[in-house]
Amino acid sequence: MIVYQATKSTFLHDTDHAQIENVIEREFVQRVGRYASQSEFKSWRYSLAAMARVLRDGEIPDDVGVGVEFGIPQSSKRIDFVLSGKADDDTPHIVIVELKQWSNSRVSEKDGIIVANRGGHAEIEGPHPSYQAWSYAALLNGFNEAIYESGTELRPCAYLHNYKDDGVIRDARYAAYLDKAPVFLDGADELAKLRKFIKQHVRKGDNGELLYSIENGRIRPSKMLTDSIAKMLKGNQEFVLVDDQKVVYETCLAKAAQASDDRKQVVIIKGGPGTGKSVVAINLLVELTKRGQVTQYVSKNAAPRAVYKQKLAGHLRQAEIGNLFAGSGNFHGSQPNVFDALVVDEAHRLNEKSGLYGNLGQNQVMELIRSARCTVFFSDDDQIVTLSDIGRIAELKHWAQAMGAHVTELELTSQFRCAGSDGYVAWLDNFLGIRETANTDFDRDSFDFRMVDSPVELHDLIREKNERDNKARVVAGYCWDWQSKKDPKAWDIEIAEFGYKAQWNLDKDGSLWIVAPDSVEQVGCIHTCQGLELDYVGVIIGPDLRWIDGKATVFPESRSVMDRSIRGYRKLLKEDPDGTRKKLEVIVRNTYRTLMSRGMKGCYVHIMSK
Repeated sequence: MIVYQATKSTFLHDTDHAQIENVIEREFVQRVGRYASQSEFKSWRYSLAAMARVLRDGEIPDDVGVGVEFGIPQSSKRIDFVLSGKADDDTPHIVIVELKQWSNSRVSEKDGIIVANRGGHAEIEGPHPSYQAWSYAALLNGFNEAIYESGTELRPCAYLHNYKDDGVIRDARYAAYLDKAPVFLDGADELAKLRKFIKQHVRKGDNGELLYSIENGRIRPSKMLTDSIAKMLKGNQEFVLVDDQKVVYETCLAKAAQASDDRKQVVIIKGGPGTGKSVVAINLLVELTKRGQVTQYVSKNAAPRAVYKQKLAGHLRQAEIGNLFAGSGNFHGSQPNVFDALVVDEAHRLNEKSGLYGNLGQNQVMELIRSARCTVFFSDDDQIVTLSDIGRIAELKHWAQAMGAHVTELELTSQFRCAGSDGYVAWLDNFLGIRETANTDFDRDSFDFRMVDSPVELHDLIREKNERDNKARVVAGYCWDWQSKKDPKAWDIEIAEFGYKAQWNLDKDGSLWIVAPDSVEQVGCIHTCQGLELDYVGVIIGPDLRWIDGKATVFPESRSVMDRSIRGYRKLLKEDPDGTRKKLEVIVRNTYRTLMSRGMKGCYVHIMSK
């Protein structure tokens, strides 16, 4: 979808005589179905006037195509400004322009990230404009058939028309992205350079025909993309399917092939920790994409997406496969059946509402089913760990049936984590007070489990195990405030009686903490490790779970106030004491069940006495 489409001459006429921001707003309402925000409206007024100044150059053909607000299919992303035409040799070209009204910024240590005031809000981290423009080109190259079949050359750039060069926006740390998508700033010299960039790539006009072709182009993954991710998966032992994983995988492929607009398919796969839910999910993502189906891997938590994206990227940059991964809150505005298939991992973590403030959409389960012909949910009721989690098996079935989908229920039972010990997982349920089982113990020879007297000793053990292949980490219940987020020198987890001090996972590692080099020194939590696995995990059980007279007892008030998983529980206790208490019991116990089942080979535990 392109909100506004014209030629250069028409665009300049609309800018001079019709207030271009009003023209764009009318088209936006008609095409998007809502009014633009004030910040969007202001950006059209000032940024499009800046682009009009750029295009007032007689050497830029009048019949060059102009597109404003080019929506990238299967995503909520929109490209600010595009120009279409041809090079001297008649090769079709698109110039992508990312427009910003910034006047200053600050460098971030994270790859491709910069700190700036975005949309009138306080300064926040986000993609560098050059990274943004380049990533949009990568998405179009990977999924728009009209582009990759026609050999269209995409030339991204960024234009910060209010920004005086201060050395930050062009800092050497962003060199890799500046090379792919140059940035142009305020000033006559910069204006001339941007005009030269445009004229270098768009020598002849096309009356916007290329924009029309791209807007109406078939959306399917390119062969380059599918071959690349398939190559990364092939022969990788981590993703080999065995036993019931293979059966579930083939059944899901068959259901995806049967799905249509008129006959939706929903597959619900139940599986406990270590049964290979994510292995099957990633295999499905790759194979369905290889078959030309528009598919995304979806999860509530960012950590699994980031880790699997990195594993599949290979020689590709992550942006080039970025459209294969999405958060569960991205579908409230999606059109029905815009995807062939959605593979939803950790579906138990789905929420009702979306958005930073929980004020968008209706129900994530419903929105996911609506958005795809086939939706595959991987869920485990015993891994619900926040008051907001709604993705129980019963909820998934309810919405599937309500939307007239054919429902297939499957189960993964073979245990591949915890040294394949079903007895250990059953013992955990008994030990944590989740449910009584006959497993008062398990085969200690098959799985390296230890109760450790000191958190110092526990962390030393994990460091030792991590030396081999960087697959050991310490995690803990979220019972300590994340002070180091604002003060990098501050300690977060302090256990004075043992002289133990540690920080939560560093902000610079983000969702890749569990695989980041040297991150063994930090401590992770449920939000950075759920859905992922290690060889060895060290777990600090905080004061939110204590053993009173031999019975595991929950103390939710011992959770950090910064932990969003039980935010608002005091109010809920007043409204529904019994129901809320039951939910809190489940959340705390499930949290430690999930943490203590991350290890393939071993788990070391330190329990705080108070």
